[in-house]
Amino acid sequence: QTRLFHFGTLSMTHDGVRSATKKAVQAAKRSGALISFDPNLRPPLWSSMELAKAQMEYGCSQCDILKISDNEIQFLSGKEDYDEGIRYLQETYQIPLILLTMGKDGSRAYYKGMRVERAGKSVKAIETTGAGDTFCGSSLNYILEHDLKNLTEEQLGEMLTFANTAAALITTRKGAIRSMPEKEEVLEFLQK
Repeated sequence: QTRLFHFGTLSMTHDGVRSATKKAVQAAKRSGALISFDPNLRPPLWSSMELAKAQMEYGCSQCDILKISDNEIQFLSGKEDYDEGIRYLQETYQIPLILLTMGKDGSRAYYKGMRVERAGKSVKAIETTGAGDTFCGSSLNYILEHDLKNLTEEQLGEMLTFANTAAALITTRKGAIRSMPEKEEVLEFLQK
């Protein structure tokens, strides 16, 4: 009954968990779930950067939704320009929706020839741990409430604005998961 399966490379750093992750991805695909992927590049966790890149490439080859950060797009594509890097990923993997996060500078959505960008929210950040995951979770929730096959430019903008705000809010607190804001809190912050 799973509608969406999300994975990242943090569960792919060693043979056993990599094998289990790939098996889970294939099971989710067979069941018709949307597949979401976050490269989540953490160099100290890998025995080599070549292995990290290979697992990122696997994730891109499997996903319907890619959440990738500015430094990850440059590492994976070899392109300094974000749009060129995204174009490379789109041509190579045909990923329907790519979400690019750029820290305090905001985010972009690349979807059906559209490039929608929303600025980040200015806050007094204490810690950035969990910001990317909060952005990703907020975006995935929005997609589940809407239809990935028929998103409009307006909807993409609404999704990015909400996800940017939620990600900004978590940076004003210590911790990650327990610091994630509730939907109502994000909406309230947006109205200020």
